[in-house]
Amino acid sequence: MLSNKTAIVTGGTRGIGRAIVMKLSQMGANVVISYRSNEKMAQELVEEITSQGKKAIAVKGDVQNFQDAKVLMDKTLDEFGSIDILVNNAGITKDTLILRMTEDDFDSVIGTNLKGTFNCIKHAAKPMLKAKKGRIINMASVIGLIGNPGQANYAASKAGIIGLTKSVAKEFASRGITVNAVAPGFIASDMTDKLSEEQKSAIQKNIPAGNLGSVEDVASLVGYLASDESKYITGQVINVDGGMVV
Repeated sequence: MLSNKTAIVTGGTRGIGRAIVMKLSQMGANVVISYRSNEKMAQELVEEITSQGKKAIAVKGDVQNFQDAKVLMDKTLDEFGSIDILVNNAGITKDTLILRMTEDDFDSVIGTNLKGTFNCIKHAAKPMLKAKKGRIINMASVIGLIGNPGQANYAASKAGIIGLTKSVAKEFASRGITVNAVAPGFIASDMTDKLSEEQKSAIQKNIPAGNLGSVEDVASLVGYLASDESKYITGQVINVDGGMVV
């Protein structure tokens, strides 16, 4: 399905990012794993993929740094010759109530989540526009749609990603490039593992499906949006949330 195509996944070493990397690799894509700090985890993932006969490399950098984002694209082009799929998944949280939120709490979350997404789109745009094809998939969140106490910075970054997605989709649509956002709800992860059973139960009461989602649920949608089957879908925000936000 994605044979001879190259996909970049930022924040690709763990959680949703790792699931996306594995999904795109299984679909036949060459995968570039962008990571900020955990080199051991990144290299282990590369080894796992290459052991299956697929191609992958890892590139270290901080996507909120404009030059680091350019280096990511340049290394991808040097290694594989094209950028067909860009998944902007890198993200952080620094949750606290607005009265306690510091300037750095706000700036760092906006910097990684929103500016990082802009930086990667900016540098991937030229080769994609030249090729007149491409898939850009931005990781938003249901929190960007509904807000959440203690997550003003995170909600703002994800709402910004939604606006960015829609604007770039309109700019790129005539050149064969689709731009969509995926908005996960509560997904079983390292973060939710730290919650008590009581907390998990309270969360699940607000989810019509009655359970947390899995990282594979998100990765499956990304795989579809990355494929040629989604060529007439652009500028959309698709929730993966078990009906929590309807």
